[in-house]
Amino acid sequence: MLIAPSILAADFLHLERDVEIVNRHADLFHLDVMDGSFVPNISFGFPVIEAIARVAEKPMDVHLMIVHPEKYVERFAKVGASMISFHYEAALGDSGRVLDLIHGCGAKAGIVLNPDCPVEKVFPYLKEADYVLLMSVFAGFGGQKFIEDTYGRIRTVKAECLRTGSPAQIEIDGGVSPHNAAQLAEAGADILVAGSAVFRAADPAGVIAAMRGSQRM
Repeated sequence: MLIAPSILAADFLHLERDVEIVNRHADLFHLDVMDGSFVPNISFGFPVIEAIARVAEKPMDVHLMIVHPEKYVERFAKVGASMISFHYEAALGDSGRVLDLIHGCGAKAGIVLNPDCPVEKVFPYLKEADYVLLMSVFAGFGGQKFIEDTYGRIRTVKAECLRTGSPAQIEIDGGVSPHNAAQLAEAGADILVAGSAVFRAADPAGVIAAMRGSQRM
């Protein structure tokens, strides 16, 4: 089980401290890029990601919540993103081309589905995508309540991966904490994104260890 703390929930007045928490205790940096158009919020862009890249010792997992993701894939790869994901809806029916663009830049490619997007939409791309990011809240804001239907959605995608021989990993983002990590792992999740649960905890390292230790039954 890989744990990817979401920098969106970090303390930006003490960002170096929170980056070091990820370096020492977690597996990936999860970076939510929002444009205020595809989602009703704006997060951060290249200056922040470039600053993190200079000191990051773990791979950067960039989640694009933006329109026209294909326009920015190359630049995100150049600033150091090892993983780049985009929303199925934002690709406007051209997900295969965006996956190819990401792979062409040397990064792992992922497709993201919001909770109201049928998981079957990703099935045609399971052999091309390196991972599928299932949102367990609606993209755009941190701190939302976990949507319980997520477990069934994970199982459905996992079953299709097994049926087709796809090696795609399943990543979950939204409302993830030690309270549901074991159930997510049992359902088939491989990567857990956690923001508030990590950075607002008294013991972030302990929270990360608790979630990573969750094993599939």
